Amino acid sequence: MSHSADGALLELRRLRKHFPIQRGVLRRTVGWIRAVDDIDLEVNTGETVGLVGESGCGKTTALRTIVRAVEPTDGEILFRTNGEMKSITALESDALREVRQQIRVIFQDPQSSLNPRFKIRDIIAEPLKAYGVTASRGELDDIVVDTMERVGLDRAYVNHYPYSLSGGQRQRVGIARALTTRPRLILADEPTSALDASVQAQIINLLLQLQQQMHLSMLFVTHDLSVVRHVSDRIAIMYLGEIVELGDTDEVFQRPRHPYTEALFAAIPKPDPRQPSRRIIVEGDIPDPAHRPSGCPFHPRCRYATDLCSTEKPALENRDGAHPVACHFPLPHGEQPAE
Repeated sequence: MSHSADGALLELRRLRKHFPIQRGVLRRTVGWIRAVDDIDLEVNTGETVGLVGESGCGKTTALRTIVRAVEPTDGEILFRTNGEMKSITALESDALREVRQQIRVIFQDPQSSLNPRFKIRDIIAEPLKAYGVTASRGELDDIVVDTMERVGLDRAYVNHYPYSLSGGQRQRVGIARALTTRPRLILADEPTSALDASVQAQIINLLLQLQQQMHLSMLFVTHDLSVVRHVSDRIAIMYLGEIVELGDTDEVFQRPRHPYTEALFAAIPKPDPRQPSRRIIVEGDIPDPAHRPSGCPFHPRCRYATDLCSTEKPALENRDGAHPVACHFPLPHGEQPAE
């Protein structure tokens, strides 16, 4: 993991994705689900940024808008290509296809993301054909075998089908498929959550190794805090479609400033059962994104909330010289959160 002086590779500016709620025979729009609501985020060259939060907070939707698998409602997505930042949101089909060669996705479930009718050779070569890479059958096979070996797959599997592989091997196929176009940015959508714990560690170490070898940048979506601490240079904490805390991984873990982050970290299991627990109980469930609370989105569940929190929405900004946090009353900088 390393920071780069080359600047931002990807930049999200006030990104929003709202899904309409439609009812009746005429499918009238009666409301909106604000899945991603006004987020700003950068991924620098050579950097891994972890996007963390509970299920349903909008992490995967944000990731899919970057490659326009779903179209953003508002905001701008910028990507550095040929030395300059270009707006992905403004690109037409041919230009968008070219950018998608440089931004590749690793999906959560390798079983459902691999075509069961394709051999491993065809799955890994599929992006090259889709993006019009001209190569003979022999050249394609060379690229496929080279990529398989790079991700730790024996070339003997080249004519196998996905069903004959283990979960970890299938995820390696998914990673290989993402690498064939030699991307610069990897969007990893919970790539280890469907795997056994021992296999998770292998896949995480593989991704870190590939990042170093291929000079990759990564946006790593997960709800697993132990994983994100291991792989990320910076982390962004998401709650109800918004980023509520953003900073260097070590700093955020050692000094969480948002009450939601504090509660998330307090829930991490301790390796030593004799170590005293400081688990923080967060009351209630995540609010319905179609009926968001006024003011701070976390205030109905926050043990520090005041009347101000229910009426005025806090901005994500640096407070007291610390990393950015969206909270009117952030936890004291330089002090451990309350036990």
